[in-house]
Amino acid sequence: MQHSEPNFTAGKIPVQLFHFSVPLFFANVLQAAYHLVDMMVIGHFVGSSGLAAVGNASMLCFIINSIGIGITLGGTVEVARAHGRGDSVAERNAVGTLFAVTAAAALPVTVCGLWFSREIFLRMDIPPEALPSACEYMYILSCGTLCSFGGNAVCALLRGLGDSRRPLLFISVAAAVNVVLDLLLVGVWSLGVPGAAWATVAAQAAAMLTGIGCLWRQGFFHGFDWRSFFSARKTLPGILKPGIPSAMQMIVVNIAFLLVTGMFNRFGMAESAAAAVGLKVSTLAGMPCWAVGQAVTAMAAQNMGAGKIARTARIWRYGIGLGVLFTGIAVLLIQLTARRIIDCFDSSPEVVASGVLYLRIFCSFSGFAYAVMYISDSFATATGAPLLALCNALLEAVILRLLLCGLLGFFCGYGFAGVCWGMALSTLPPALIGLAYYRFGAWRRGRR
Repeated sequence: MQHSEPNFTAGKIPVQLFHFSVPLFFANVLQAAYHLVDMMVIGHFVGSSGLAAVGNASMLCFIINSIGIGITLGGTVEVARAHGRGDSVAERNAVGTLFAVTAAAALPVTVCGLWFSREIFLRMDIPPEALPSACEYMYILSCGTLCSFGGNAVCALLRGLGDSRRPLLFISVAAAVNVVLDLLLVGVWSLGVPGAAWATVAAQAAAMLTGIGCLWRQGFFHGFDWRSFFSARKTLPGILKPGIPSAMQMIVVNIAFLLVTGMFNRFGMAESAAAAVGLKVSTLAGMPCWAVGQAVTAMAAQNMGAGKIARTARIWRYGIGLGVLFTGIAVLLIQLTARRIIDCFDSSPEVVASGVLYLRIFCSFSGFAYAVMYISDSFATATGAPLLALCNALLEAVILRLLLCGLLGFFCGYGFAGVCWGMALSTLPPALIGLAYYRFGAWRRGRR
């Protein structure tokens, strides 16, 4: 492996964290643009039924993508620790095993997506007029699972090495492909929801192939042979130990969102479309802390690998400060422009009113609690406690969110607004648990 990547075990942490986080943030924004562009184009050319179809299908796509993201996050941690130790052999083995595991995981996930998506949509109470399009969208995206997982693997290994700029480049290519094909397939050739799905798959394939091709041309795979991809006995546990809990964590979170989406669907087509748009926008609000959390994972893992506990602690503190700052800016912008944002997707008065209510409640104080929770969970994954992050996700997404949404939305009779409040309040206790882990966790004694 011929490359020269940053080493986060020395230098000024705030500068490194900021420079590493900013490209990750823009990469996350561009990745979310796939679905935002899909929804804006569908909302304009197809209407509310298409918007509800894509919104509901996207929730299921998030669950599928969570498996790939979680597994490749384990690759980030393993590569980062090897890089922090300066062990090039372990680093090469980790990269090879990451690609092998990613490819092996893609096939069963594809099959499950094709077989079970329609039944899941029926259980979600998706509006009947949106069901056929949602199934078509899901079938097409399931066929592109390998492209999605492969792109995540390339970006994950680069983050582990301290490189967040090249992932931004690869995702920029994908975003450009997605926008152009959305306008052509949906706007010009009137292929509707399936056209948007094909645009997304093509964009994911473009990102994966661009990433692999770029790394190949730069000699990244120099010294690799077939054994590099089958060294699982040495490196597989190090990837799966954080990877499986991380994947389960993301799956649990997205299943909970899926169930909450089913609650929103019960209120009618306008509320279903509004919730779909609100979820996309609130996802954007969370992206600053996602970027910081990804940076904290890579930086903390490198320093744990190097045995620098005090520096690892400072990474968490700076990460929390930067995440809260970025989240505050995002929340402020959304609150100031909520009506205009919803109107970009669907201008019907019912959708706009419900969408604005969603953003007013959910994109507020809960954004700050979510930032603390997410960054602390990312820190726990990097410092050897991925099960804590999983348990925190179970608490927030399953126990608190579903309980509070059902209680406030239906038992107490607050309806659509009650479900929104349930989502907002569920982030507070897990944030406190994250703070407690930083203060009292076993990572301070070098255990991982």
